[in-house]
Amino acid sequence: MPAKRLDGKSCAADLEERLKVRISKCESQPHLAVVIVGDDPASHVYVKNKILSCERLGIKSTHIELSAETTQEEVAETIVSLNNDPTLHGILIQSPLPSHMDEESLTDLIDPRKDVDGFHPTNLGRIVQGRLDGMIPCTPAGVMEMLRWADVEMAGKKAVVIGRSFNVGMPQALLLAARGADSTVTIVHSKTVDAKAECLGADIVIAAVGRPEMVKQDWIKPGAVVIDVGINRVDDDTRERGWRLAGDVHPDVEQVASLLSPVPGGVGPMTVAMLMANTVTAAEAQHS
Repeated sequence: MPAKRLDGKSCAADLEERLKVRISKCESQPHLAVVIVGDDPASHVYVKNKILSCERLGIKSTHIELSAETTQEEVAETIVSLNNDPTLHGILIQSPLPSHMDEESLTDLIDPRKDVDGFHPTNLGRIVQGRLDGMIPCTPAGVMEMLRWADVEMAGKKAVVIGRSFNVGMPQALLLAARGADSTVTIVHSKTVDAKAECLGADIVIAAVGRPEMVKQDWIKPGAVVIDVGINRVDDDTRERGWRLAGDVHPDVEQVASLLSPVPGGVGPMTVAMLMANTVTAAEAQHS
């Protein structure tokens, strides 16, 4: 029997309804600022989706668009100004930044209380301590929300996370291992001797490596839950536009998995929804 679809759009819609209740109780309207530097087309699409989500929920959004020629110092000054704005609760710098900029140092400038991406070292460090009430990176937080929404049993289960990036793979592993989730976690990366064998032993597989359709059907044991974080553009001459979107998981995995998140329509909507959730959390905390 083919795997059930773990629908990120439906999960995000459910979360948004709960967020509306929290927003109605906020002392002031939650306010998110999105800073985008340059002309990357995909980045502008992502920002537009975030602004539309804000409008749908009643979150105020400020869109700051800077040219690709903007200097590191000018972006830094923008961040400091936003930090000092008491009416603003969340700050997001849209990735990727132009190559002449140091994204890490700019992220470090954001007030951790307003770091709705959850990438500031203070917020990542809180996850290591098991403190999950603050700003958590949106994609791994979205994956956890999806697993709970689908009533996936995590306690005592073996989970494999493919990829060890600071913004997805590593925090994902920490969240799965944290109290309350209580999975036994293995991280698979480029130096892993036998990635397939690790995945075959897993009850839950989270693929977040950025390699199109890397995870094959024979990597997954029957009945496993598979979450595909990857979203890759691959050439496809059969499509009018000449390309298609592919995840890190091959579509044939649906023949053995019990649950499988689609690409698109899986983790993507949840990432945006968790950004909204972080913005509301930031607004609540800053007025408490």
